Amino acid sequence: MWDIYDTLIEGIPNDLRVDDIISSIDKAYVRSGGGVGYGITVPFYTNTRIHIKNMETLKLKEVAKLIKSWNLKEAAIGHGAINAYYNNPEIAEKNGVNLSANRFTEDRLNDPFIAYQNQIAGKKVAVIGHFHYLEQLYQPICDLTIVESEVVEGDYPYAACEYLLPEQDYVVITSSSIVDKSLPRLLELSKNAYVIIVGPTTTLAPVLFEFGVNDLAGFVIKDTELAHQIGKGTDNSRIYRTGQKVSLKANSFCRT
Repeated sequence: MWDIYDTLIEGIPNDLRVDDIISSIDKAYVRSGGGVGYGITVPFYTNTRIHIKNMETLKLKEVAKLIKSWNLKEAAIGHGAINAYYNNPEIAEKNGVNLSANRFTEDRLNDPFIAYQNQIAGKKVAVIGHFHYLEQLYQPICDLTIVESEVVEGDYPYAACEYLLPEQDYVVITSSSIVDKSLPRLLELSKNAYVIIVGPTTTLAPVLFEFGVNDLAGFVIKDTELAHQIGKGTDNSRIYRTGQKVSLKANSFCRT
C-alpha cells in the first residue's frame, strides 16, 4: 500500500534542502530553492508526533517522508515537501507541463470541471470531494455521484466507494486523498475508469500514471513570496493568485 508514497519520495534528489516550512490550521507550506509545495492539513490528529521546529535544517527527501505519518498534520508537511520538488516550475516543465510566462494565469481550460464537460456528457462520473459549483457544472450533463467525508444532503459517505467506483466511467479524486492515505485504495477501485486527480496540492509526478492516473490537474506556484505570505496568514489572497492551473495527462507526458 506504500508503493505510491515510496516511489514519490525516492524520486526526490538527495541534495535538496528545505529552506522554509509553515504549518497552519488548514495548510502546510514547504519551500526548497525555487520550488514551493502546499499540503492540505486534514483537521484531525493522532499522538504519533514529530516536532517540526528544526526541520528547515533537513534534506527535502527526509521531510517528504512525513507523508507516511498517521498524524495528518505532519503528513500534510510531507506532501508539501513532495510538491516543493515535483511542482517546482523548472521540474514541471521538464515533465511536460505547459507554463505561461506570466506570474499569474487564469487558465480555465486547465480546470477539469470545465475542460471535461463535453467528454463526460452522458457518462457515469464519481467525484471524491464536494467541490464548489460541482452540481451546477456536472449534474445537468452526466450521472453524477459525489463522495464526501463530511456528507451533506445528496452526498455518499466514503464507505460507498467500495461499491460505486468500480461502476464509473470517470473518477475525479481530491488531491488531499494522498494525505489521509485513501488514494491507493481509491485508485485500485477506479481501475476501470478514467482517473483525474484534482486540486492545488496535486503532485505533478508522471510516475503516478503507472498507478492508474490519467490526468494530474494541479497547480504550479510561481510567486514564492506571495505564497509565503498566504502560508503565514498575512495575505488573504487565494493560492490561485500565486501561479497557474495546469494539466499533465498520461498521453502527453514527455520522457527526458
